[in-house]
Amino acid sequence: MDRIFSFFIDNFPSAKTILLGGPAGFLWALLCLYVAGRFKMKLGMKTGYTRKIFHFCIFASVAVIQFVWGTPIVCLFGGMTSLVILLAVILGDGNILFEALAREKDEPHRSYFIVVPYLSTLIGGLATNIFLENFAIFGYLVTGFGDAIGEPVGTRFGTHTYRVPSLRTVRTTRSLEGSLAVFLVSSVAILLGMMLTTGMSFHSIILLKILLIGLLSAVIEAASPHGWDNMAMQILPALMVKYLL
Repeated sequence: MDRIFSFFIDNFPSAKTILLGGPAGFLWALLCLYVAGRFKMKLGMKTGYTRKIFHFCIFASVAVIQFVWGTPIVCLFGGMTSLVILLAVILGDGNILFEALAREKDEPHRSYFIVVPYLSTLIGGLATNIFLENFAIFGYLVTGFGDAIGEPVGTRFGTHTYRVPSLRTVRTTRSLEGSLAVFLVSSVAILLGMMLTTGMSFHSIILLKILLIGLLSAVIEAASPHGWDNMAMQILPALMVKYLL
């Protein structure tokens, strides 16, 4: 418990940082969600794509912020993104921000399946930063790139589908094509993370371990209850990188 309190105390942004970075973070997250909503409502893009456009933009932003400015700014940006998501849920059906995230197939629980992935992401992000520290960036990369690719690939190319658990009465499926994409892109994301954070040489054993972590990441994404995969996809890959690489 002391470690958790220390994390929040040590990483609470200064007043100057909040004043300068808070509005910028809010506007960037708002712009990302608005653009995703425009793609859906003006161009007819499927929600499976627009959700992941926002997902990718936010996680890519977090990875860059973590690498360049560190955890306090990540926490500030996370808070601003939370406000944008809260605004979308409050505005509700028909609003461009809400529609960017709300799947039609999640009726009658569309708001629930916006809030749950957000909470899952928040818990996963906090857990990796508190307990895995510098390895948190691997969770961002795997979730931001690997997990983000699964739904669009499944939406476009998925023909071999399978059921996954759901905590609500919503029939949820994923596809082998989407899971294969998660495996491949997660492996590339881990390799990218290693290149950014270490000077490790990439001999065959290391590359095989990276592929193994990518494969296990795809299994984790496939087995996670609908809406909760963002938590496991941050924590477990970061944990595996720490102890396997």
